[in-house]
Amino acid sequence: MTLRPFHLAFPVHDLDAARAFWGGVIGCPEGRSSDEWIDFDFYGHQIVAHLAENAGETASNPVDGHDVPVPHFGIVLTLEDWQSLADRLAAAGTEFVIEPHIRFKGQPGEQATMFFRDPSGNAIEMKAFADLGQLFAKD
Repeated sequence: MTLRPFHLAFPVHDLDAARAFWGGVIGCPEGRSSDEWIDFDFYGHQIVAHLAENAGETASNPVDGHDVPVPHFGIVLTLEDWQSLADRLAAAGTEFVIEPHIRFKGQPGEQATMFFRDPSGNAIEMKAFADLGQLFAKD
């Protein structure tokens, strides 16, 4: 099966802040836009920031000793790209909800992960695997 790009629309309270964060800090090229939304190329996938008043409300669940924001979205990067993004986010002064670290160390599904929020409060998880075969590992 050929992996197809996904599409995700999410709420933001300020399009200029979304443009600066997603385009500037994260490095996503901008696609089409209007006065109410902006398309971004999120590592080959289409995400769309839609202007909305109630952006960023989340709950959380415990995972491997951390309070993981729900809902959240992100992408699985290579370890090198993940580290580069973590460094870029830190240099930009991004406040991490969960600092970059290795989750499930020595267990099935071991992964590098980090959580942060965009300027509208949307929770983002970026992760990477030394062995991509661990993406759906159970045991």
